Amino acid sequence: MDLMNLSSYWYNLPEELIAQTPLADRSSSRLLAFDRQSGKVHHGVFTDIEGFLRPGDCLVINDTKVIPARLWAHRAGKDEEIEIVLLSQEAGEGVVWKCLTRPGKKTKVGTELILGDGLIKGSVTDIAEEGTRLISFSCERPFLEAVEEIGAMPLPPYIKEKLADKDRYQTVYANEKGSAAAPTAGLHFTPELLESLKAKGVHIEKVLLHVGLGTFRPVKEKDLRNHKMHSEYIRVSAESAARINEVKAAGGRIIAVGTTSCRTLESAADENGVLHAYDGQTDIFLYPGKKFKLIDGLITNFHLPESTLIMLVSAFAGYENTMELYRQAVEQRYRFFSFGDAMFIC
Repeated sequence: MDLMNLSSYWYNLPEELIAQTPLADRSSSRLLAFDRQSGKVHHGVFTDIEGFLRPGDCLVINDTKVIPARLWAHRAGKDEEIEIVLLSQEAGEGVVWKCLTRPGKKTKVGTELILGDGLIKGSVTDIAEEGTRLISFSCERPFLEAVEEIGAMPLPPYIKEKLADKDRYQTVYANEKGSAAAPTAGLHFTPELLESLKAKGVHIEKVLLHVGLGTFRPVKEKDLRNHKMHSEYIRVSAESAARINEVKAAGGRIIAVGTTSCRTLESAADENGVLHAYDGQTDIFLYPGKKFKLIDGLITNFHLPESTLIMLVSAFAGYENTMELYRQAVEQRYRFFSFGDAMFIC
């Protein structure tokens, strides 16, 4: 098996196993746990996670908050609708965002856009990589406040049903606005479960990755080594870095909640596994052959075939193990993708 070949990460998934709606109780989702040393597999429910975590372990969560980044606009004097998805805010002066637009041919450089009956106005200033647009926005109110009013949650294209409660596409600890998609592994946690874990002696630390194009853009290169991740904004505070390092030094395990937390930690850790404060961009791509410098465990959902996320899981759990676990999950009819069930790998 050529682990650098994109097709090695394909698996057959019946369409009916793609979760369309979240469960009524976040923590009632199923959990597939895998011990890398013993090879033991556990099938249960997500609340079983409490039994797998030990006093002194550290859960690292991503407290980004999804913005209703799906917007609709029209050109001045034109009636046709243009869809805009906000991906990431550009550094510098003004309110400039990298965006996906559809149809792209209607958003050439210089195109003036009107959103929400004039609540927001935009101007296309540049065409960036893979056809994304840089759009400079103006608004008399705070921009994200206006976006909250007129935007919709940018659910992945495989979710066909309308989301009844937009808060269900947020983690219960979501705090800082900026993501175009949810860090979905965190959707399984409830305030009660988090408090129970704290009472057990599990540390909980926050990092930040604003989910943008890099996380969900499909891999088009047949050789993984030729795939270029788009950069995403991450931040690790000095305080969080110090506490996570203390846990590691004391023998506790660092458990990343989601691939976004994992990528943030691995980006900010040095070759000796020491985590440092960081505020900037990452385009880290973890696939088999890449070494993990810091994390000891990973909580994650089941990911799309041939995605960078299943490659990350394969790098951490081992390729053969990962494909076998996915085979079992399909066989036992787990729910897949954003609103689906969870894995714990340690």
